[in-house]
Amino acid sequence: MGSKALIYKQKVNGNLQEAYKHLTRLSNALNELNQKYSFPLDAESFKELLDDIQYLAFSDQVIYRFSKLQDCMGAKLFKSLLLYQGENINKPFLDILNQIERMNIIDVDAWFEIRDLRNEIAHDYEDNDCVAINILNTIDQLKGELLKILDDIQSMVR
Repeated sequence: MGSKALIYKQKVNGNLQEAYKHLTRLSNALNELNQKYSFPLDAESFKELLDDIQYLAFSDQVIYRFSKLQDCMGAKLFKSLLLYQGENINKPFLDILNQIERMNIIDVDAWFEIRDLRNEIAHDYEDNDCVAINILNTIDQLKGELLKILDDIQSMVR
């Protein structure tokens, strides 16, 4: 393996390590929430959660780590994987996603849904309980898919 390939492999592995960290902390916070509240959350459970500062902090952690994970994957990991594969990354992001999809790692439409959820989080969701409940429930549903993406990438760079 040439020095350039080794550098790109290290970059992918570093980005994977960061992504796994975010996913692990997200999952740990969801596990804590699941000890008291069942997913999918309903309006009544969410109202209780809002009144419990400890569990509210766990829900904030879930949302924060999901945002960081999505940013890491979209802005760093996918590009570093393509560089490792010898691909050009000086192209529109949609072209990068299409390449990742051709590698059977993601579905572009599903990734845009993940990105849309992340963008929804960036807006002020705290004043709308229905939106906040939907965000938490969707993140809970997505964690397995996100883990599969990371595992698939990791298996490519071993």
